[in-house]
Amino acid sequence: MTESKRPRIPRGLKQDGAAIWSYGFRPFFLGGAIWALLTMALWIAALAQGLSLGGDLGAPLWHAHEMVFGFAPAVLAGFLLTAIPNWTGSLPVSGGPLIGLVMLWVVGRVAMTCAGITGPWLAAGLDLLFLPVLLAICGREILTGRKWNDLKVLAGVTAIMLGNFGFHISVLAGGDPQLWLRAAVAGYVLLVLIIGGRIIPSFTRNWLNQHGATRFPVAYNRFDMGVIAVSALALAFWALRPELRLIAVPALLAAGLNTARLIRWRGVLVRAEWLLLVLHLSYGFVPLGFLAIALAAFGVIAPVSSLHVLTVGVIATMMLAVMTRATRGHTGRPLAASRWTVASYLCLFAAALSRPLADLVQAPVLIEASGLFWMLGFGLFVVEYGPMLLRARRKPMA
Repeated sequence: MTESKRPRIPRGLKQDGAAIWSYGFRPFFLGGAIWALLTMALWIAALAQGLSLGGDLGAPLWHAHEMVFGFAPAVLAGFLLTAIPNWTGSLPVSGGPLIGLVMLWVVGRVAMTCAGITGPWLAAGLDLLFLPVLLAICGREILTGRKWNDLKVLAGVTAIMLGNFGFHISVLAGGDPQLWLRAAVAGYVLLVLIIGGRIIPSFTRNWLNQHGATRFPVAYNRFDMGVIAVSALALAFWALRPELRLIAVPALLAAGLNTARLIRWRGVLVRAEWLLLVLHLSYGFVPLGFLAIALAAFGVIAPVSSLHVLTVGVIATMMLAVMTRATRGHTGRPLAASRWTVASYLCLFAAALSRPLADLVQAPVLIEASGLFWMLGFGLFVVEYGPMLLRARRKPMA
């Protein structure tokens, strides 16, 4: 098929109209952060005041679904719609097509929250629209750009999409969707392993080179491939049978290998720059997450705590780290973390650690503190980065 006959998606940096529709990271980072705040506030209201959420789904499952399939896909979309054009050399999706994609995401959030009004079947149908469309756009871009090595990123997105389908099918059939939630979380962690292993050493090398260093991160090699393979195996076992003590073996092996991988990236050398250091610290939750899986298998902590380390520790902290760096870079701001940015990082780290710590020291108040830290972390992002995402890119000074 010639280029002139190939189906096209309107694209390009939209110069007229609102700046927020000029690039995918703008609406999805802002929308994802706002939804992270709202979902936690609604969840707290459900616990404290009995607020009905999600219709027959119930507040607990609604909360789990909206964190895994509501908040996180928005941030993932913002990243992929920004990163893939850089990988392929194409122009980003913007304007009307971007607005349409965002509307699909918003409709899904409204439908799931108001499932008691729309009914479970319609809510599920509307919620299931977004991820297949996102996958189709990303897949087309990677295939058209012939970036075959980037196809593995689509595997993680596919796992998340299938997890959402499985979740809804299970719920509508009267079953337990926990397996599908864990499968989707495993997909996100796999993306962190793949994409984090690409951007963290690259950004670190660039920063060290600019500052005259002579010691650099170890380049991607077979060791990294082995770490990802072992980690994927451990995640598969955990998703299928998290209660088995035997899964502690691959989980602990994955924890050790990911620790070694992180050390090879020489994060200690970039401790002066928080915008870069936070990427290393966020990846540090990967071995902690596998350790938590092993501890839960032996009954030391509750299974929900190990899940919390993966969702908040691995997924959310890495997302916040990427959101702040990408927003600054693509809006013409200096690549340096402000005090408020550092505070948002620390709040999310505290949110990730509070939940398992509550089990270890038998302090239920830490569970409530975890939710508060979550809201503070994303609240600080909205206040500081919201204006950057809404305004046009700064022009370089002459």
